[in-house]
Amino acid sequence: LSRRKSISHSDLAREFSGLHASDSVYAPTPSPLSTQGRQELGTLQGLYQAAARSDYVRSYLESYGRKNSHGSLPTGPLSPSQAALGSALSKVVQGLTGLRNLGNTCFMNSILQCLSNTKELRDYCLQNQYLRDLNNNSRMRTALMSEFAKLIQLLWTSSPNDSVSPSEFKTQIQRYAPRFVGYNQQDAQEFLRFLLDGLHSEVNRVLVRPRASTDTLDHLPDDEKSRQMWRRYQEREDSRIGDLFVGQLKSSLTCSECGYCSTAFDPFWDLSLPIPKKGYGEVTLMDCLRLFTKEDVLDGDEKPTCCRCKARTRCTKKFSIQKFPKILVLHLKRFSEARIRTSKLTTFVNFQLKDLDLREFASQSCNHAVYNLYAVSNHSGTTMGGHYTAYCKSPVSSEWHSFNDSRVTPMSSSHVRSSDAYLLFYELASPSSRM
Repeated sequence: LSRRKSISHSDLAREFSGLHASDSVYAPTPSPLSTQGRQELGTLQGLYQAAARSDYVRSYLESYGRKNSHGSLPTGPLSPSQAALGSALSKVVQGLTGLRNLGNTCFMNSILQCLSNTKELRDYCLQNQYLRDLNNNSRMRTALMSEFAKLIQLLWTSSPNDSVSPSEFKTQIQRYAPRFVGYNQQDAQEFLRFLLDGLHSEVNRVLVRPRASTDTLDHLPDDEKSRQMWRRYQEREDSRIGDLFVGQLKSSLTCSECGYCSTAFDPFWDLSLPIPKKGYGEVTLMDCLRLFTKEDVLDGDEKPTCCRCKARTRCTKKFSIQKFPKILVLHLKRFSEARIRTSKLTTFVNFQLKDLDLREFASQSCNHAVYNLYAVSNHSGTTMGGHYTAYCKSPVSSEWHSFNDSRVTPMSSSHVRSSDAYLLFYELASPSSRM
């Protein structure tokens, strides 16, 4: 089996249709399947009879069955034999396909592999759910989302030993964001922001945006104000991409003269965290988050205008998280702009792989802010010559792999932390998984 190329989803689904829904035995019925094909399916069933039911395979096969005009696939509950084969399929199709480097495109490949292992986004593409959301009013029509989905499907239906070319996708992303034209090295975080913005715009459920409201909400309590701001945002920006990645940040500005506190609530797609400079001891991700949310004094040229004093006054500013997203992307600010050239911090930041509890950074009482890491985009080298890779945990097998352009290799979770870590992808843990 390890020498055999992975079977595509549709091929396996068609072969699946030749099976009776039997609760006890694997009983192939007369079908166009070759004897060898039936033997291989029987082998798969035997190998994985004890494996757990795969929700991803189940939903994929049900989706395939609905689209099959012959109606040959059962869409009801899976029998034990079907569940075992579904589990076998989830083992065969692992998303361990590499991406060819087209010339300094490692930044793009790294982010694409991180997104490919974002389970809900992957399923959105694999099951063609995005098709019902395509918005032809977008600037690019729907070319970027379509090419992205095709690429994700290729990564999950090709052989683990293969690599695929992202050239068609690159054509579309550089049409959407011309800064990515050519083959210069680019910043992975900037690429992620442009890509998510482009995908969001093409599957935005809002076809006609309402006129932006100018009504002030300052008279409302903070909780109600945040809800109203979120509602206004979603009246204009509402997509499956946003459902996954967008949270809400609260910023508080307190005047030192009159004590008045003004608040603002803004959506965010990622959080850029400063790395503290310590003379001793290790730096942790919690240190970075505490520095990000630390109260800052705005004085001198930075003095803002207090809306109550009607004058520029010394103020304190503080960030907190009002709404936690399903997928939290944390950007470690390793690069700093200088007058002459950009420099890079190589500080080792120790981050948690499991049970990252962020409740202390919530702006209000919160019981659900625990995250698990599933992907890291790494940058090695210097600002003059660097290279991007990705470490990703498979949503199917829960095993970690290193993605270095075309090369994909298994790795231990103990090697995921490094001083090259640049973007951390965390998934909100379900409350039941922590019981």
